[in-house]
Amino acid sequence: MSGKATRQAFGESLARLGETHPEIIVMDADLAKSTKSEIFAKKFPRRFFEMGISEANMIGAAAGMSFAGKLPFICSFGCFVTGRYDTLRVSVAYAQANIRIVGSHAGLGIGDDGHSQMGLEDIALMRALPTMGVFQPMDARETELVMEYLVNEWKGPAYLRTTRQALPDFYPAGVPFRPGKLLELYSPSSGKLDVVCIASGAGVAEAMQASQALAGAGIKMGVWSAHCLKPYDDETTLSIASQAKLMVTVEDHSVIGGLGSCVAEALAKTSIHPPLMKFGVQDVFGESGEPIELFEKHGFSARAIVQKITQKLR
Repeated sequence: MSGKATRQAFGESLARLGETHPEIIVMDADLAKSTKSEIFAKKFPRRFFEMGISEANMIGAAAGMSFAGKLPFICSFGCFVTGRYDTLRVSVAYAQANIRIVGSHAGLGIGDDGHSQMGLEDIALMRALPTMGVFQPMDARETELVMEYLVNEWKGPAYLRTTRQALPDFYPAGVPFRPGKLLELYSPSSGKLDVVCIASGAGVAEAMQASQALAGAGIKMGVWSAHCLKPYDDETTLSIASQAKLMVTVEDHSVIGGLGSCVAEALAKTSIHPPLMKFGVQDVFGESGEPIELFEKHGFSARAIVQKITQKLR
């Protein structure tokens, strides 16, 4: 179950892909050590540009480079780079610039850095932009697969959300990557499900732990992972919704505009579906603390998930 931070997997993948894709260039806003773009910078110093604490300028410069045939990866903390929303909206999304925006240090999981550096609204912002793809891998292997897809297949702008903290390895060995599709991670061996859970990013580890605890209490919860939040997999969501009494989502992001909203929007397309519980940050700002303490306080630790689901199904 050991693993690494998805920011680390991103940096390693970027440097590896740079070997066969000379069009890749990287820009960072004075956070290369934290975002792990420094791994690329050490390997390809002439293709790395330190832009300083000037995210809007970095975004504009990257847009220009993309129209000159380059594939720019622009890196910063998720809250900082998406905070330059007007520039992203016009210079990237409206222009359909072929750029990869990488927002690291996502969610409450950054811990002691506190609310000013926590990206808790970034997915909602990026999902609202036409032409923008939004991706959040759950572990190192899925990060590698998403990176390969973003370099080799995706066209137009895309946002990749990564974590500061290490995440357990859950991607099943030998399972082919299906871009944009939900991935089933756990299902009880027999009987009808009580709960269908869709999780993303750091939320997957909490959901998987909760599923084991619920199984011990006689509650069967299947877990699916969503690495892509736009375009979202409505088809699979609607298919699995009919399997249970309750649907839940788990994410280290605001419950407004993130994964929970993706699922709610999908369910709104049908008149018959189970009730939905959204586990995540409940329309408040973050704060400093250990990640597990913050997950617990904000109600989406594995323990909190188990408690609330058990109460709901009694």
